[in-house]
Formats: sequence, structure tokens, C-alpha cells
Amino acid sequence: MKLLFYDTKSYDRESFCRQLVNFPDIEIDYLNGDLTPRSAVIARGYDGVCAFVSSDVGARTLELLDSYGVRLVLMRCAGFNNVDLKTAARLGIRVLRVPGYSPEAVAEHAMTLALAANRHVHKSYVKVRENDFSLSGLMGINFFRKTAGIIGTGKIGSAMARICRGFGMEVLAYDICENPAAGPVKYVALDELLAQSDLISLHCPLTEENYHLICRDTIRKMKDGVIFVNTSRGGLVKTADLIEGIQDRKFFAVGLDVYEEEAANVFEDRSDEILENSETARLLSFPNVIITSHQGFFTKEALAAISQVTLENARAYIEGRETPNEIREPGAACT
Repeated sequence: MKLLFYDTKSYDRESFCRQLVNFPDIEIDYLNGDLTPRSAVIARGYDGVCAFVSSDVGARTLELLDSYGVRLVLMRCAGFNNVDLKTAARLGIRVLRVPGYSPEAVAEHAMTLALAANRHVHKSYVKVRENDFSLSGLMGINFFRKTAGIIGTGKIGSAMARICRGFGMEVLAYDICENPAAGPVKYVALDELLAQSDLISLHCPLTEENYHLICRDTIRKMKDGVIFVNTSRGGLVKTADLIEGIQDRKFFAVGLDVYEEEAANVFEDRSDEILENSETARLLSFPNVIITSHQGFFTKEALAAISQVTLENARAYIEGRETPNEIREPGAACT
């Protein structure tokens, strides 16, 4: 099988090359550029393509891939909101993902953001580098005996719940399906979670139903002084309303690993550019906001798991085997 990997960096190539020795029936070519309708033509002659979080795997891209003979789309990530699954099903293109490469990696990064934003580590780092050792503007709160609200209790949300309990927090949870693996959490209605939580962390997939789940209405229901973290998908949060809430002093701190405008930024060096008319630039101007570049997954263990499972998905396709990693229709299962 010949596969074309889009949007790859050096660490992707190194990780997959290490795993590829165990898959002699698979040949991979790597591209720096991302998958779009314009770049789909490069996949002519390949059996399948591998895409990532910012790839455009919409209807037009899939139709072009189909015309070039591509029958397989591998997503080397858990999310698939950027894939038009209805079009893929109509064309007979199979789509496989990596649903659980390292839940702990993302959950640990979520707590890292919560702690860093709470204790203003980003501000403290800059102050000390300027020989300013004062404590002004650095006061945080204890997490011990506070309430954490976990929205989405799949594998990552369950890992986050365990971390929060380790900090001595009471954990409230909201999900369309209760997950026994989440442990001793209290499932409540979304409004109750918003009203009672001192820390709110998003761990749900992006679907049509929960697009802009966090907006003016839900922000108003939150406790004043809440700490908010999103390591899931940017589209879960309406950025303009989040900015409004920050300006209204609703949030004590905000930590974001994902955001609506990230498509042009993810994994790219834009340090020489001016981000004009950018909501991201507006967010970065607030002293109580930390933004990272979609790095929640970025650990050695997670990259190794992504590589292995992606190649196992390809082998399952070659051998005609069923796999639970295949995405068959729109919507997300409770896993």
C-alpha cells in the first residue's frame, strides 16, 4: 500500500519511520503542505492519504481524492469534525482515526494550563527574567476542595477527572452518556455544572449539536471567577463571547490549547507576521489568558501511539478487517 501523508513535520516523520519497520507492506511519502482541494491532486496514484487536525477533508477534497483512486483516509488524530463523513460514505471512502492515542497526555496538558493560568506562571516567568521579583499580579487560588466541572467524560475527560480528584477536588461531570471509567464523579445537568464549578474543562468532540457550546448564554451561567480550559476543539467556544466574558471579569483565568482561528497557526512559525483584526491577538492581550499551539497531544508516548495505531489501521484496511477505529457516519459515539 502506498500512502501520502499531508501536513507532516520532522517529528511526525521520525515517529512513523520508527514504526514502519514493523509494516513492510506499507510505503509512505511525506508532504509539508496540508490537504486541501488544491493539494489533493498530489495523491493521484496513492491508495490512501493521511490527514491531521487542520486538514480540509470536506466534500470537494473527497470527491477529488475519489477521482484519483484514493479509497482510504487515515486521520492521525482523534477528532474528525473536519471530515465530511456523508460524502465519504457516498463515495465508498473509508475513514479511520486514532481515538485514544494518549488520553493522559491531553488531560495533563489541560491541568497544566489550568495551573499555569491560575498561578500566572507566564507573567511570573517574564517578570523574573526582567529581575522583577515582586508578587504583584500573581495571586492565584487553591484547587484543593474546589469543584471541577468536566464537560465530556470519554477517555480524556475521565483522565482529567482522575487528575482533579488527585488535587482533592470534587468533580462534577456532564455528558450525553455516563462513563463508568470516569470514576467517582457526579453527573449533573450542564446548567448545574456551569453554576457550581470553580474550574471548567472541555473534553468533548465538536459536533453540529455542540458547536459554540460555550457562548454568551452559557458563560453567564458560570460562577464568577471561574477558571476555564479548552483542549478539545476551538469551535466549541464562540471566541467573541469568550472575549466579552473576559472583559466583564467573569473569568479568573483562561487556558486554551485550541481556538477558532487556529487553522492558519497550528504548528506554524508566524513570529514575523502581524495578526491584524485577529481575535487570537485580542485573547493574547489579556494578562489572565494563556494560549498554547494545539500541543496537548505532543508527548513521546502519544506520538508513538499515533504512529502505531495509524499504521495498524492501514493494515486492517489492507487485510479487509473490521476495526472500531473506523468512522462510519456523522456523530460521535459515547466512548
